[in-house]
Amino acid sequence: MSSQIGIVTPKDLQLALPVGGWPLEKGGVLPEVTVRYEQVGEAAEDGSNVIFICHALTGDAHVVGYRPGERPEVDRPSGWWEGMIGPGQGIDTERFCVICANILGGCAGTTGPSSVNPATGKPYGSAFPEITMGDIVDVHRALLHQLGFKRIAAVVGGSFGGMQALDWAIRHPEDMEKCVLVASAATLNTQALAFDIVARHAIIQDPNWRHGDYYEGARPIAGLANARRLAHITYLSQQVMDDKFGREKREEWLHQGKDFHAKAKRDFRTYFQIESYLEYQGQKFVKRFDANSYLHITRALDSYDPEERYGTLEAAVRQVKAKVLLVSLSGDWLFTREQAGRLVRACVSEHKEISYCHLYAPAGHDAFLTHIAELKLVMRAFLTATDTLDSSTFNAQEAEAFEAFARQIPEGARVLDIGCGDGMLLKRLALRQRAYCLGLERDLPKVIQALHAGINVLMADVDTDLRYMPDHAFDVSIISHTIQVLRHPDRMMQQLLRVADWALIAFPNFGYLGMRLSLLFTGHMPHTKEFPHQWYDTPNIHNCTLSDFYAFCGQFGLKAKLLACHSASWLGKALIALGLRNLGADRVILRLTQDETKRDAS
Repeated sequence: MSSQIGIVTPKDLQLALPVGGWPLEKGGVLPEVTVRYEQVGEAAEDGSNVIFICHALTGDAHVVGYRPGERPEVDRPSGWWEGMIGPGQGIDTERFCVICANILGGCAGTTGPSSVNPATGKPYGSAFPEITMGDIVDVHRALLHQLGFKRIAAVVGGSFGGMQALDWAIRHPEDMEKCVLVASAATLNTQALAFDIVARHAIIQDPNWRHGDYYEGARPIAGLANARRLAHITYLSQQVMDDKFGREKREEWLHQGKDFHAKAKRDFRTYFQIESYLEYQGQKFVKRFDANSYLHITRALDSYDPEERYGTLEAAVRQVKAKVLLVSLSGDWLFTREQAGRLVRACVSEHKEISYCHLYAPAGHDAFLTHIAELKLVMRAFLTATDTLDSSTFNAQEAEAFEAFARQIPEGARVLDIGCGDGMLLKRLALRQRAYCLGLERDLPKVIQALHAGINVLMADVDTDLRYMPDHAFDVSIISHTIQVLRHPDRMMQQLLRVADWALIAFPNFGYLGMRLSLLFTGHMPHTKEFPHQWYDTPNIHNCTLSDFYAFCGQFGLKAKLLACHSASWLGKALIALGLRNLGADRVILRLTQDETKRDAS
């Protein structure tokens, strides 16, 4: 694989500090701060095309391309997010300028424990002060300010980088238009905390650690390697470990002599391929990373908790003004779908601009770096979303349905569209009614279309995931030509009026005369414009008539008011005019509320 970016040269910037040095949240002070960063693409003077990338736990500023000295004609590109960033990629460098910087406390050019302390002329070691997530973000923010950028297009981060992006959006909401969190969450879960705690113990119990003052002697490479081996287990899913290694033995061990095997036995070594893989990861890691940096960064990661600072997660996200995209991965057990859902729920309850995708990625947490085909499409759609509306994409039927909906929805209403498809209905409501709009959609290609349209959309199972929505978060819910594809419409209707005050329902009427005649004379299931699928491949699993729906509402304590009947034929229009709506209408729109008389009686 070759890179379209070429060689990217790192730059070092000395921050202009206030008098007395750079103050840290825990009370420490750094007398000077150097930041190493890399930049790809030309930045607009006002920063409107700048995207800042926050790297993961042990990453660095080299996000894409080749390092100086690497040979593009021979070597593979060494950027850690190669394929995501570049011309026409998820983050398009023909449109955006990308900046990535090594974090405070790191060991790849930015000031950290291995940097020289001006007061002593030696590495900080044990004298390096405690840092927080806020300190890391504030240093990056100061870098951008010194480069001349006060507000940028987006802050993007994966894993630990996603938590940086979230903290940035919460504490400095005016700094960005958009915020992207990939394989991340608001806090670590208890299991992830446990892994970090054990990893730090592996380092500090190495006799060469010496409380961090090891730079003039032997380094705690055994402890650091073990910490990395432990962490790497969390980056892969069980499935990918089974597929890649299983219980396979190391072939090379079978050809070793008796002395080798005797020593391996004394050291409790095994013949398994997975042990060889973890050994390799540990040995590779100690060549590029510093143990003190690992200790400081993981402690900052573990300690981060916006709920602790603001009281609740809802109060924390209340500060956010950016449009947010959150992406979780199916095989990720380090940052789970449940954690992502909690953050989404908090944003929805505060009516924030939030979109969410859950992508199939069985490789595990590291899939956000290695399996990015779908992630690229999602990121590109979100980052390049258009604010305009192309009315030519609507056919007459869609335009007619929109007008019927728009007449019912007051200006500034909070609208939830269940099964929103490409988001065009919501976009028209957002532009015309200035509504706060959110869509639910389970089909990824349609989610991507909605993202590109600039619509807030949650990738969700519309049958089950509505139960995670906050009570009364919306004024109105819309189900437009979706009810017939639901597995459990009865459960959906109850949830619908829990999350919204009332609902608009549109569905094709199977009681339409044309449907009846088609079945009567052909003996086959109808195949019409409203029902274009064959019986064996149709998504419509609960076809109903207008009369069926009225009976359904009566059974479940709901009240339906017919708002509109539509028919494409003159006969259907005539039947509607005669009051024979169930016979004449091929499509219907109803307003749905709780039946207060039945509620009171119960």
